This record gives sequence, structure tokens and C-alpha cells, in this order.
Amino acid sequence: MMASSRAARQAQMGRRRARTRVKVAKFCLLLVLVIVVNLPIITMVLDSLQSNEALMVSSSVFPNQVTFDNYANLFGQTDFPTFFKNSLIVCLGSTAASVILAAFAGYALARFRTGFLKAYASGILLLQMFPVILVLIPLFLIFKSLSLIDTYWAAILIYISGQLPFATWLYRGFFASIPRELEEAAWIDGCSRMQAFFRIVLRISTPGVAAVVILSFLLAWNDYLIASIFLNQEQLMTVPVGIQLFIQQYASQWGSLMAASTVAMLPVVIFFMFAQRYMIQGMTAGAVKG
Repeated sequence: MMASSRAARQAQMGRRRARTRVKVAKFCLLLVLVIVVNLPIITMVLDSLQSNEALMVSSSVFPNQVTFDNYANLFGQTDFPTFFKNSLIVCLGSTAASVILAAFAGYALARFRTGFLKAYASGILLLQMFPVILVLIPLFLIFKSLSLIDTYWAAILIYISGQLPFATWLYRGFFASIPRELEEAAWIDGCSRMQAFFRIVLRISTPGVAAVVILSFLLAWNDYLIASIFLNQEQLMTVPVGIQLFIQQYASQWGSLMAASTVAMLPVVIFFMFAQRYMIQGMTAGAVKG
């Protein structure tokens, strides 16, 4: 009996060691994949810690001497803080409007399924099939007649129109998965439909709201085409457009360019760090029903 129990314990310990080795191997494999996938970002961050002269002569990815002069030059001698401020104004303005307007539209499509709203829901899908580049010339002429060129409103309005279809469809799927009985219980307790929407539906829909906020913000933050056409003045340029000023015909500030790209990446990273869980829940919940 003692020999059999000892053999059983040894076999169990062997299985545990095997599982541990498998876990370690999986972790190492995933670590290598993460490094390979993020190698351009890692290289960008490391290059931002080298001087411009070192970048031109060094063949090593790792800096021989770490310096923060690129960041000091970026914020002290360039207009990058202005570009960053412009991007925040445009992105936050378009994101806030898209989140609010799409919430009402998505709720209407989820709760009032009349003939007109069904046709409108199908039209939203059709709108996503057409790229914005097809309407750039008409939009430019319209905004020029309204004196909106080189104003924040031009970019904000276009971003809102581009974000609304997807945001509305995402809200619609998420609101449709919320039982109507919760709203009916709130109505019985004396809430109006609007109060039930804000107090019940939106609070339950926090993951969906987070997903819409992140996706809308990223669409506006990373856009280059719209900002380069409708925001031509240097004091109104956003980060994607302003970064190109570091690349010139006869001289390029590669160190400042890497530093600017690193700083431009930070808002996106911070968003994902705090809202990744909500974004995944919102995307999956909005895709199940509706």
C-alpha cells in the first residue's frame, strides 16, 4: 500500500511538473509574440531616448546614452503642445456629441421598431459602406460657403457624422439585450421614460458606452485626412498633421519625431488601460442580440 501511494504521489507530482512546464512554455511563447508584434512601438520609444545625431550613426536599437532632450525640445521649442490641445478639443467634442446622439438613436431603434425606424436602421448600415473620401469635395464646398474652413467645427461635424452610424448600431444591439421589464418597473415606480433611460438603461449599459467612447475617440485621434484638408492653419493642426512638420526636405528631426509619436500614443494607451474590460463587454454584448 505504501509503495502504491508513493507511486501515486510521484505520478501526481510529475503531472504537476508537466503542467508547470507547459504553462511556462506558453508564457514564453506569448511573451515573444507580444515583443514581436509591438517591436515597432518599442523601437519608437527607445529611439525617442536618443539624440538626433546618435540616431543617424547608431545601428543599435538600444540607446548608448539615454537623454530626454527630445522631449524637452518637443514641449519647449515646437508647436506640439498646440497640436495636442487641438486634437483634444476636436476629439473630445466629437466623441461627446457622438456618445449622446447615438445613445438616443440607438435606444429608439431598439425600443420602437416601426417601419420607418427599420428602414433607418438599414440605412445606417448602408452609410458605413461609403468612405468619407467620396464626399470630401462637396463637404469642402459647403463648409467654405459657411465659413467653417480652418475652424474646429469643420472637423468636429465631420467626425460626428462618421462616428454616428457605427455608434448607433452598437448602442442598438446593446439596448436590445436589456429586458424591457426593468424599464417597466421604473415606470411603475413613477419614472418617466427619459428618467428610466438615464437611471436604468444607461447605467446598465456602461460597457457599451465605454466601447462607443473608445472607438469614437480613436477614430478622431488617429485621423489624418480630414484634419489635413479642413484644418490648414498651423495653429489649428492636430497631432497626426502636425507631426509631419518634423520631416522636412533637407533636414528631419528624427528624435523629436519619435518623441512626438510616443506622446501621441499615450492617450490611446491610457484609454485602453482603464476601459479595455468595458470595451470587450460592450462589443460582445452589442453583437449578441438586436
